[in-house]
Amino acid sequence: MQGEHKRRGIRVEGVDGTRPAVGGAAPGAGPDRRGAVVAALMLAMALAALDATIVSTAVPQIVGDLGGFSLFSWLFSGYLLAVTVTLPVYGKLSDTFGRKPVLVVGAALFLLGSLLCALAWNMAALIAFRILQGLGGGALQGTVQTLAADLYPLEERPRIQARLSTVWAVSAIAGPGLGGVLAAYADWRWIFLINLPVGALALWLIVRHLHEPPRKAGGTRARVDWAGAVAVFACGGVLLTALVQGGVAWPWLSAPSLALFTAGLVLLAAVVVIERRAVEPIIPGWVWRRRTIAAVNLALGALGVLMVAPTVFLPTYAQSVLGLAPVAAGFVLSVWTLSWPVSAALSQHVYRRIGFRNTAMLGIGAASLLLFAFPFLPYPGEAWQPALLMLLLGGALGLFQLPLIVGVQSTVGWSERGTATASVLFCRQTGQTVGAAAFGAIANGVLAARLGGTGGHGTGDLDSVTRALDPGTAGESVRRAIADAVHAVYLGAAGAAALAFLVLLLVAPRRFPVLRD
Repeated sequence: MQGEHKRRGIRVEGVDGTRPAVGGAAPGAGPDRRGAVVAALMLAMALAALDATIVSTAVPQIVGDLGGFSLFSWLFSGYLLAVTVTLPVYGKLSDTFGRKPVLVVGAALFLLGSLLCALAWNMAALIAFRILQGLGGGALQGTVQTLAADLYPLEERPRIQARLSTVWAVSAIAGPGLGGVLAAYADWRWIFLINLPVGALALWLIVRHLHEPPRKAGGTRARVDWAGAVAVFACGGVLLTALVQGGVAWPWLSAPSLALFTAGLVLLAAVVVIERRAVEPIIPGWVWRRRTIAAVNLALGALGVLMVAPTVFLPTYAQSVLGLAPVAAGFVLSVWTLSWPVSAALSQHVYRRIGFRNTAMLGIGAASLLLFAFPFLPYPGEAWQPALLMLLLGGALGLFQLPLIVGVQSTVGWSERGTATASVLFCRQTGQTVGAAAFGAIANGVLAARLGGTGGHGTGDLDSVTRALDPGTAGESVRRAIADAVHAVYLGAAGAAALAFLVLLLVAPRRFPVLRD
């Protein structure tokens, strides 16, 4: 490893003790211009973050207007698939052509998709335009995170990352309420139209103030691995569709599931062959050959898995077991968005002393204990008990995620930063998809066992049970079954957190090889 680090012009160094000399010309030099660019990045991130929450509260109005209730889940699945499979493609393109053109094109696609969503005439059209939105959303998420690292040296990166985390937190809290207000007092189409002025301002700031250093004249012409991009897109789309729809649209062992998984594995083999032969592959081999990046990819994949437990299952638990109204149930979940950005902002004071890896291990170790403690809460309990656990969990995950992202970005140069950032975000997104499928199966299995197969509510899955009940009016047997199902999910999430801890302990180097810019 030492020889590899010397060849790459880096030194093996944690951030404890001494600080690496990180600096260099950042795009958009000058404090005024950099401030304008940061404002644009926060607006762009707000577009992607709000979209994840604002649509959910307007589903009844959308279905009432357009019909297509059986397809509405694809409003979310289609967007998620498009974002996930395009992340590695945009990461490589930003390393090849620069961040600015990729961000501008992504924002334009997102805004075009938003406009078309507002004009949709039926559910199929709305789903298609949501996928177009997702094609732009992938560029927003990956490129914004990469530019944040380009703009600031290592010691200042937690500040901008904390701001971006705050954007996500505010969006998580404000999104459902804003969506409900627009759907109730205006029209659901305004949920998409509101993106246009925000996105237009972000685009103007980017075009006006973001100026990247010119590329060297006389260099070799950039080669784009378009075959690899298509193969990655197709493979990711097929496998993620199989995971998202398996057990929902069709049984896991049905012909559609088996056909999709088989096609996905064939496409995965094709991706490996194409990428090994490509001069400039979309997913280069060094992403997995370097211990630091490979370990962070796996750890953040586990983060994506464990995040499903609170975000998907806690609201159901709060309403059906604790008897809370939807707004109060949402507050129980949203408290972790208050502690997460605060913890992330303060994490720099920890990792400067004990290093990136040890800080992340401290955070994920605490998270595993908190997730493991959830099933031991008293039944039925009080709302403040899961809320307190969520508040502490947000603080633990802030210590875990941000040091890993900042650490990975600090081990690569400008020409590799987009690819490295996209790889960790891709793994986190994929982890969420895998977690949703796995924990859905676990919850359904527990419910079926507790309620005698179907529990008298049709399919026996968690959604069908809770849809048939008003909050707080569930029978005792059903409430206990739902509590047991959510407890099993939280134990699975604790296992994912423990796995992330072991990956960092056994795979990640004790000190990240920080690059001298």
